[in-house]
Amino acid sequence: MEKENLIKLFEKSFQDNFDSPALTEYATPIKYTYGELAIEIEKLHILYREMGIRPGDKIALVGKNSARWCIIYLGTITYGAIIVPILQDFNPCDISHIINHSEAVILFCANTIWEALEESVLSKIRVSFSLSDLNVQYQRHSEKNDLLISQLDSRFDKKFPNGFKAKDIRYIDLPDSEILVLNYTSGTTGFSKGVMITGGNLSGNLTFARRIFNLNQGDKMLSFLPLAHTYGSAFEFLYALSEGCDVTILGKTPSPQILLKAFEEVKPVLVIAVPLILEKIYRKMIIPTLNKTPMKMALSIPLLAQQIYAQIRKKLVNAFGGKFVQLIIGGAPLNAEVEDFLLKIKFPVSVGYGMTECAPLISFSLYPDYVPHSCGKVLDVMEVRIDSPDPHHVAGEIQVRGQNVMSGYYKNEKASRNVFSEDGWLKTGDLGTIDHDNNIFIRGRSKSMILGANGQNIYPEEIEAKLDNLPFVMESLVVERNRKLIALVYPDYDALDSTGTKEEELPLIMEKNKETLNNMVASYEKIAKIQLYPSEFEKTPKKSIKRYLYT
Repeated sequence: MEKENLIKLFEKSFQDNFDSPALTEYATPIKYTYGELAIEIEKLHILYREMGIRPGDKIALVGKNSARWCIIYLGTITYGAIIVPILQDFNPCDISHIINHSEAVILFCANTIWEALEESVLSKIRVSFSLSDLNVQYQRHSEKNDLLISQLDSRFDKKFPNGFKAKDIRYIDLPDSEILVLNYTSGTTGFSKGVMITGGNLSGNLTFARRIFNLNQGDKMLSFLPLAHTYGSAFEFLYALSEGCDVTILGKTPSPQILLKAFEEVKPVLVIAVPLILEKIYRKMIIPTLNKTPMKMALSIPLLAQQIYAQIRKKLVNAFGGKFVQLIIGGAPLNAEVEDFLLKIKFPVSVGYGMTECAPLISFSLYPDYVPHSCGKVLDVMEVRIDSPDPHHVAGEIQVRGQNVMSGYYKNEKASRNVFSEDGWLKTGDLGTIDHDNNIFIRGRSKSMILGANGQNIYPEEIEAKLDNLPFVMESLVVERNRKLIALVYPDYDALDSTGTKEEELPLIMEKNKETLNNMVASYEKIAKIQLYPSEFEKTPKKSIKRYLYT
């Protein structure tokens, strides 16, 4: 397969698309063409050079998605420095730890986040710039960075007296083996680790995406996933800009209402999402319609059912803007019932699989080649094996190697040793099987698997997927207590209000749900009790429940 150098991908894209729109901040006047983006990147390079920043130095970045966030990220890696993107959802103590652990010398930080940090504990930082306007938030006494910022425009004009043109875009020649990103995992099992991601890891993801999606200059994309996470960063941001796409950054909390309005206005050609969005739309828009008695009767007539499904598909396609050719789900498994319904109505959805340590992609297949309930076919730059005596039928740990696999964890040799097998395969911690066509089927996390009384392997995620589709269940978590399975359930209070159901009725409803669920699962998977939980479960930024907090 052809390999493309990551930094040169962006050098060429900015040259070829110089006058085309690149980044727009949704519902604001802030817009950049590729040429304007390149100008801002060049100014950042001037700042780095004047400060004596060297290739390999670490630059930390924390704040909400924005055009300025993207400029700092791209300006850093095209200079040859290492970007340390930090999820803004982390608490201030974790943010400070990551800044220090990464040995970042510059911090670009949202003002509200900076106010919550203690500058005295940031031992390595020379200067902190405001992410919104580059004003200096903090600098060491010997630094003069506020003066440098005020002179950036004049220094830029002096360097390019005849104006900045496409031919002036020249970025560092850096082999793809070099580390460009330190991405600290959100983690569902404790403290985060710094994943060392090379240019080759990112290039493996981007060149695969460029080949399989084949987007064109000016194609519209809507970016709403956290860009500090590898999933959103790789495909809504880096891949899109490597193709000359026109990217709109939402920059707001992606509630269903805000998202649907943005989809209608932007009309993206490719939608990258997490399961939660589709599952909410299915439960709140589709299920209530399908459960009406006249609709049930109509669906029992094959000819009418086809027409109804076609109308639902059209309505759903329009809800995502009406122009997209594929909706890609990643970050977590898609509920099986939701997936079955979407594929039944021929909605173009497919599910991929990856992890931060693979920047992030391991497997993916385009609809309609996508095999239901799988997470796609192993990428051609990757190899997968299942640690099982019968990998096609008996679940075992999924292990991978190939171009996308990280170099290891930064300053954590023990964790790096533990995550790789003796013969060099990355141990994902996920359990699954694989078919003869290299499609991966995930059963659950090895750390969440429960060993039944008679030695059966119980995968709580599979039970939760069924329970989540029962009445008035917003989300659930199956845990083991005193050798019995207990389901913690956070109720769907919006559904209670919309149906006029009283909260006092919930215990009886959940008892009926328990009976329904236990008729759907194996005997050793039956739950002893549903326990109502008073609040939503705490989650990582990619919306995975922090299971370790409840077990």
